[in-house]
Amino acid sequence: MNILFVLTSHDTLGNTGKKTGFWIEEFASPYYALLDNGATITIATPKGGQAPIDPTSDTEDAQTPATIRFKTDLETQDKINNTVPLSTVKASDFEAVFYPGGHGPLWDLANDETSIKLIESFNAAQKPIGFVCHAPAALKSVKNADGTPLVQGKKVTGFSNSEEKAVQLTDVVPFLVEDMLKENGGIYSKGDDWAVHVLQDGNLITGQNPASSELVAETLLKVIKPLIND
Repeated sequence: MNILFVLTSHDTLGNTGKKTGFWIEEFASPYYALLDNGATITIATPKGGQAPIDPTSDTEDAQTPATIRFKTDLETQDKINNTVPLSTVKASDFEAVFYPGGHGPLWDLANDETSIKLIESFNAAQKPIGFVCHAPAALKSVKNADGTPLVQGKKVTGFSNSEEKAVQLTDVVPFLVEDMLKENGGIYSKGDDWAVHVLQDGNLITGQNPASSELVAETLLKVIKPLIND
C-alpha cells in the first residue's frame, strides 16, 4: 500500500511578515493512521527538500498525540526535511494521494501545474484523493477529462469562511476555500466551526479542519483496502 503525501513548499503568510506552511496535526494524524495500517508513505513538495511547518501549528495548545509522536520520530522528521520534488512522482506508483493543509497550499499548490496534473491522473485512474482543511485549495484548477472542474456536482468541504474569519486571515489569504469550492460547482457543506466534518463523494474525500484530519485518513483507508484486495 503505497500512499503519496503532498505538502506545501510555501512559507510566507501573505504580506503579514509571518510564516506559514503545513499544519502539523493535519500531516501527523493521517500519516500515523495510515502508517500503522501498513502503508508505505512518500512525501513530496513542489520544490523538494524541507517542507515548512506552520509555526502556529507548533504551539502548546495545538498539540495532539500524533504531533507529540512526530516530535520524537526522527525518521519522519528526516522525511519532512528531505521531501522528494513533486515533478519526480507519478500516480501509477501509488494507491492514493493525500494533501494535508495549512495556509501554504493557498499560494503554491492551488496553482502548481505539476500538482494539478497529478491529481487529474489519480482521479482518471479512480484512485482515492484526500484533502483536509486548506488543502482543497489544490483542487482550484483541477479538471475532469471533459474539462469541467473536478469538484463540480460533488459533495465537498474544506476550511470554512467562518473559521477563516475566526483566525483573522480573511483579508490575508489569496482566496477563501469555501468560496472557491462553491464557485467551481462543488456542493459545499460544513459542520460547526472546529468540529469534525468529512465528506466522501466517489474517490474524492475532503475534511473541513484540523479536527477532521484523522477521519479523512480512516475514510481513505476504507476506500483503498478493497482496491488492494482486488
